[in-house]
Amino acid sequence: MIKAGNLRTGTIIKYNNQLHTVVEAQHYKPGKGGAFIRTKLKNLQTGSIVSETLRPEDTFEDVFIEQKQVQYLYKDDHGYCFMDEETYEQMHISEGKIGDIIDYLKENMTVTANLFDGEILSITPPIHVVLKIAKTEPGLRGNTVSGATKPAVLETGKEIKVPLFIEQGELVKVDTRTGEYIERA
Repeated sequence: MIKAGNLRTGTIIKYNNQLHTVVEAQHYKPGKGGAFIRTKLKNLQTGSIVSETLRPEDTFEDVFIEQKQVQYLYKDDHGYCFMDEETYEQMHISEGKIGDIIDYLKENMTVTANLFDGEILSITPPIHVVLKIAKTEPGLRGNTVSGATKPAVLETGKEIKVPLFIEQGELVKVDTRTGEYIERA
């Protein structure tokens, strides 16, 4: 069991008999009265976010989440297909559960799957991925002081800002947490 006073962002708990992840948890101690915690909880099945005010002594069931390395295979009518690298079992996950990670997925990429009772809850990509620039305009040199950027579309369809010297067809390293260009690959 985990107490509400110990909730942190990213913690997964069972709340109202459903799995929720803590999006935000702020502790308040007003001058008058007892302390309380304002939280935002995201339902992992439906994706809805609920705001709750809790007492620090409220308890929740802590959930064990198994992490496995899986390989992204393809997208079809059932969703996105991943293969467990140990058992070669294939699992499907809906587009809604993947979220913004779609922008960094390419076939045969290895990612971390977070599982509960054999079902994929979410996918965690590597921190840095190497992707090809599918489309960008030629960079114009001239009226720049420093750090000029231009838009570029990656092979996955994600648009990012890159330095002027990057050309179409080049491989670049991108940070999946922020979506920013890091360097040439």
